[in-house]
Amino acid sequence: NRAIIFRHILPNAISSSLSQLPFILTANITALTALDFLGYGLPPDAASLGELLLQGKNNLNAPWLALSGFFSLAIVLALLMYIGEALRDAFDPRRQ
Repeated sequence: NRAIIFRHILPNAISSSLSQLPFILTANITALTALDFLGYGLPPDAASLGELLLQGKNNLNAPWLALSGFFSLAIVLALLMYIGEALRDAFDPRRQ
């Protein structure tokens, strides 16, 4: 029974789990950023991407504040997706 689990079931389960992990992390980061932007997340003095976006919204005469928050969030989410794809390709039993 253990041989079946470790040889057939576990490699396929790891591949599926690693495929979902970047989407879960991206959704959590986006939710935390949205809550911080709305003022319901971390304390106001804590540094976060949502706080950076909120400062950009409050200072419309300095558009680089909003753009830096947006681009940093976009880069973090894109890198998470690329790392997730690389992990999926590395652990996919069909590619080995």
